[in-house]
Amino acid sequence: MKLVAGNSNIALAEAIAAYLSIPLSKCVVRRFADMEIFVEIQENVRGEDVFVMQSTSFPANDHLMETLIIIDALRRSSARRITAVIPYFGYARQDRKPGPRTPISAKLVANLITEAGADRVMTVDLHAGQIQGFFDIPTDNLFAAPAMIRDIKEKYKGRKTMVVSPDVGGVVRARGLAKRIGAPLAIVDKRRERAGESEVMNIIGDVEGSSCIMVDDIVDSGGTLCNAAEALLAKGATDVSAYITHGVLSGGAVARITASKLKELVVTDSIQATEAVRVSNNIRVLSIAPLIGEAIGRTAREESVSSLFH
Repeated sequence: MKLVAGNSNIALAEAIAAYLSIPLSKCVVRRFADMEIFVEIQENVRGEDVFVMQSTSFPANDHLMETLIIIDALRRSSARRITAVIPYFGYARQDRKPGPRTPISAKLVANLITEAGADRVMTVDLHAGQIQGFFDIPTDNLFAAPAMIRDIKEKYKGRKTMVVSPDVGGVVRARGLAKRIGAPLAIVDKRRERAGESEVMNIIGDVEGSSCIMVDDIVDSGGTLCNAAEALLAKGATDVSAYITHGVLSGGAVARITASKLKELVVTDSIQATEAVRVSNNIRVLSIAPLIGEAIGRTAREESVSSLFH
C-alpha cells in the first residue's frame, strides 16, 4: 500500500500516514511559470494499492486539477489500484439543476475523477448522499459522526442537551446523531432569500433550558449558524454550539462566528484550518485522521468499512 498526498491538506495526510504507520510516498507537485501543474511520483508504485489524499477545498479548481493529474501519473506508472481519498468533495452543493440552463457540476467532477483513472473513491459526509450514484466506480461515503459523538459525550456528560438541525434538509443527519447520544431533536425553519444569506423564521421544538448542539455537513459564510444561535437563545436555550464536518469558512465567516453568540464551533480537519481558524477563541478542530486511516486500512485489506459506523 502507498499513500500519496496533494497540497490541499498535508497536515491531515501526515496524520493519516502516522495512524497507519506508513510514510507518505515521495511526490512532487509544482507549477510552471504559467501555473500549469506538474506531478512526479518519485518512487516505484508498479502493482501497488495507492491512496491519493486530497480535499478539493479552496482554491477548488487548483486542487481538483492536482488530484486528476496525480491519478493520471499513477495510472501511467502501472499502479494496481488507485483510490481517490477526498475528505471534502468540492462542487458537492451543485448536485442538481436549481434552474434552467444550469450545470450539475458534481456529476461532471465525478466523471473527471473516473476518467482520470481512479478505481475507487472515498469521501466524508457528502452534501447529498445520492452523489455516490454519480460515480460509475465504488464510492465510500464515510461519516464524521462517530468522532463527533465521542466528543459530545465527553463535553456534555450529565447536561440537558438538544440536537438541532439548522435547516429542514439536514434533519436526517441531525436525527441520527440525536439518537446515538439519546437527545431530543429540534429544527430551525429558515427562509433563504438569496445565496449566502438566511433568515431564521421559527424553531420547531422546545429548547428552553437546554444546551443546543447544531449539526450540519458544511459551514460556509456562517450566517445560518449565527442567526440560528440567536433564535435558539431567544427561545430559552442556555447555550448554543455547532458540530460541522466541513469548515469551508469563506470570506468573513471566521470573524462573523467569533463575534457571534455561538459558544463553540467544532469542525473537522477535512479542510486544512487557516491561521484565522487556529487563533479563534470559539472555533475548535476535531481530527478525523483515525477514521479515514482505519477506512483506508480496511479497504486495503478488503475488509468491511460500513461496520465502522454500526
